[in-house]
Amino acid sequence: MIDRPMNSYHPEHKELFYPVNYGYIEGIIAPDGEEQDVYVLCIDHPVKEFTGKVIAIIHRLNDVEDKWVAVPEDMTMTAQEIMEQVQFQEQYFETEIEMLE
Repeated sequence: MIDRPMNSYHPEHKELFYPVNYGYIEGIIAPDGEEQDVYVLCIDHPVKEFTGKVIAIIHRLNDVEDKWVAVPEDMTMTAQEIMEQVQFQEQYFETEIEMLE
């Protein structure tokens, strides 16, 4: 479920602009007690839902949340490419990217 589509703003932090699609995985509970957050990359338009593959986990070393990174089935990215796209939000955290493929 994409609750912050590409080109939208955070519902509470109005200055935080989302240049990528961002949402959560329904039914999977993350360590923070909420549904697992996910960045949806390699899509060039806003979406409400997405089916693809998880290629990486962004571990926030100074926070309780990890973020998953999903892309279309036929796509892949490097850790550097991922960080370039999620920097808008991850710049505020100490992060480490675990590649899954």
